[in-house]
Amino acid sequence: MLMKISVVALALLGFFQGSLAKAAGQISEQAFFSETLGRDYPYTIYLPDGYAVSHQAFPVIYLLHGSFGSETDWVRGGRLRQAVDRLIRQGVIPPSLIVMPGSQSWWIDGANEQARTAFLNDLIPHIEDSWHVVAKREWRGVAGLSAGGFGAVNFALEHPERFGAAAAFSPAIYHPLPPADSSAWYHPAFERDGEFDQELWEQRNYTAHLDAYLAKDIIVPLYLTAGHRDRFNTEHHARLLKRSLEPHQPGQVPMDVLPGGHTWRVWRASLPRGFDFMFRYLNGPVALESDDTLGATQSDASTLVSATPAE
Repeated sequence: MLMKISVVALALLGFFQGSLAKAAGQISEQAFFSETLGRDYPYTIYLPDGYAVSHQAFPVIYLLHGSFGSETDWVRGGRLRQAVDRLIRQGVIPPSLIVMPGSQSWWIDGANEQARTAFLNDLIPHIEDSWHVVAKREWRGVAGLSAGGFGAVNFALEHPERFGAAAAFSPAIYHPLPPADSSAWYHPAFERDGEFDQELWEQRNYTAHLDAYLAKDIIVPLYLTAGHRDRFNTEHHARLLKRSLEPHQPGQVPMDVLPGGHTWRVWRASLPRGFDFMFRYLNGPVALESDDTLGATQSDASTLVSATPAE
């Protein structure tokens, strides 16, 4: 009898483990032609489990890589699929799409690439035309690491009407200038006549957008992290930003200092914290087709989504 119970228990355990294993999101590498760049714009996208058969439209997070990175960094170095699967399974965040674009710049209109314009004018409209996402700020967030954190902060402060929440992990928002060993000094994004262009840096850093942001009524809640041994001292620069924003949006600029340096150890630990924070302000999935059970907000949102996923 005991043997039979043990066999049944093992069978049930295997069933549940198998069910959990199947409840996994999908990673897909995509590209589309960008009019701004004049070439294909690559991105990697995370689709939640059941996306293909779902009749819902989802929130979307744009997750940016660092300097000299690529659209696959967060999947490989950040173990994104496992992290997001776990967050969804545990109910920390709702099922969501995560878009990880590839850029050759620091997410700015720089000397080598019009990355900012391509992101805002090409990528976001493409995603909203091609995938089941809600095309409103309350369902759209932006986050990134290092130079991607620089980009996320800039997008949030320059265009608060487009993003409902943001997160920046070890953000390379150096003020007034990058540290001597930062890649910004030799990155082609900031190069003019073979030299680092200080004027361009000052024009593209978040400080150029700060006064205009603070003058607006709209707020983007922002989560910050840094490693306690970060060789670029991003903790200091993140605290400068926090100090500037806190009076404007009290309690909506939390910051954690985590064990580690300017490394994936810190960024992997930052991701679940950042997503948890962002989804305190972002909305969850809505039905693609409105019906009598939908509230006004969901009905309005359902008219703003694409009904055809990308092939």
